[in-house]
Amino acid sequence: MNKFVFISGLHRSGTSILHRVLSTSSDISGFNNTGVPEDEGQHLQSVFKAAKYFGGPGKFAFNGDARLNENSSLISSQNKNKLLNEWGNFWDKEKPIWIEKSPPNIIRTRFFQSLFPEAYFITIIRHPVAVSLATQKWSKTSYDSLINHWITAHKIYQQDRTKLRNEFFFSYEYMVNYPRELIKNLSNFLDTEIPYNEQFKNANEKYFMQWNNISLWKWNKMYHKNKSIRKYESYVNDFGYSLINLADYPMTTYNNG
Repeated sequence: MNKFVFISGLHRSGTSILHRVLSTSSDISGFNNTGVPEDEGQHLQSVFKAAKYFGGPGKFAFNGDARLNENSSLISSQNKNKLLNEWGNFWDKEKPIWIEKSPPNIIRTRFFQSLFPEAYFITIIRHPVAVSLATQKWSKTSYDSLINHWITAHKIYQQDRTKLRNEFFFSYEYMVNYPRELIKNLSNFLDTEIPYNEQFKNANEKYFMQWNNISLWKWNKMYHKNKSIRKYESYVNDFGYSLINLADYPMTTYNNG
């Protein structure tokens, strides 16, 4: 029986890097050269709507219809088979582990578990400042709205992950600082050998500099930044991050598989 693995994490959280690394395993087949944005499975199927129908990056988690769980009317054997057929066009059927990666998976894990009860879930979280500022070029929304979206999506995931049977959760910062340890833990989680053949570059610093330099721009931008800190700092702290002490991040990986 094939093992299904769903990778989730907001846009610009590092899911593409993770997908690339996992795909180097001789046992794992992912999506490559599909012709769709970032080879995301959400664009390679016709069962459920992609994030773009709910506002796209930095917006989709605000739309309640974007969230899917075990109560969805889309859950059926017919739709399961349709996904297998549509995604199966891009998987190497000879490999035992098939992975799919899409940002909106972060609010749809329970839906996929209902369709594929033995599925594995790997979720990556990244500092809200980096994710928000990196996403802004697509969303064209304020960093206040983007940080709120980050919190909204991860709150949903935190609620849903308590229902997941096979789940691995870690931070982007942990990945770039402890890559060998992470690869070892992921290998154990998926019960396969994942080669370690690259260093991960920490791309947070340029966004942190941009955030810190907001105080040098127009006073109204500084006002909105400080307002966001007052509104969201405690919520961000709940996930191990800070909008003030940008070096803070969750050190631990979580694995209930």
